[in-house]
Amino acid sequence: MNNNTKNIQIDDDLNLAIIADSGQAFRIKLLKNGYYEFITGAEILYIKPGDGDIFNISCTDEKWNDVWKPYFDFGRNYSAIRAEAKGKLKFIDEAMDFGKGIRILKQDAFEMLITFIISQRKSIPAITTSVQRLCERFGEVIEDHTGLSEGTVYAFPTPEALAAAGEKELSECGLGYRMPYVSGAARAVAEGSIDLGALYELSDEELFEKLLSIRGVGKKVANCICLFAYARVGMVPIDVWIARAIENECGGKSPFELYGENAGIIQQYVFYYERMKIKIL
Repeated sequence: MNNNTKNIQIDDDLNLAIIADSGQAFRIKLLKNGYYEFITGAEILYIKPGDGDIFNISCTDEKWNDVWKPYFDFGRNYSAIRAEAKGKLKFIDEAMDFGKGIRILKQDAFEMLITFIISQRKSIPAITTSVQRLCERFGEVIEDHTGLSEGTVYAFPTPEALAAAGEKELSECGLGYRMPYVSGAARAVAEGSIDLGALYELSDEELFEKLLSIRGVGKKVANCICLFAYARVGMVPIDVWIARAIENECGGKSPFELYGENAGIIQQYVFYYERMKIKIL
């Protein structure tokens, strides 16, 4: 164990490998030393699974309680959610069993706005590459005091940094046709015409409609932002994987209404299951 880390016990579902491959965050890294690197704002967490429910973490108790517990949604019991959802639909039961350990990460709203605009018609590796280029070019360096990093660590760019970026610089990050949408959204936030902080006070429906008013944000992207930034776990993003599951596994009828206020969490199990089935086959 590194002198800058300590062991903690986590009494609910947490599988870091599954979370890293679940398509909700694009800057999670598995390092050669076995730690996973998570970044939110100007904070870095290095976390490594140990025996059973023991994990090794790199932060203070204060940071764990104030930053990372909310980030990993530890105020919600995912084991209980799976137990309550069990038995309604065989396919969903299979997806939950396969994806046990998923949690909905509560991430920065601006980062989710930009990364999910970028995500449209892009594979996860391509999204990851574009996001990393944006961070390296426009993000501030985050100092790592643990000695666990594998190079320079960057924060996600501020709205002001992206708003000031030139079209050529943004295009070189692999944004393609999404470049003006990214630039426009950054300007709207930097100039205050979109107040992402104030959106926390809106109802699910109001939040969804407000996000749709941002150029480049469609229904799937708005639902992703609602779910992954604003913790609206009843919201269900419908992408190609979810649409395929509805068609092939559920007879063309969406199953998510069966799961009420946790429908978005159930969607994430299905998304992961569908993607991994292709890899397994």
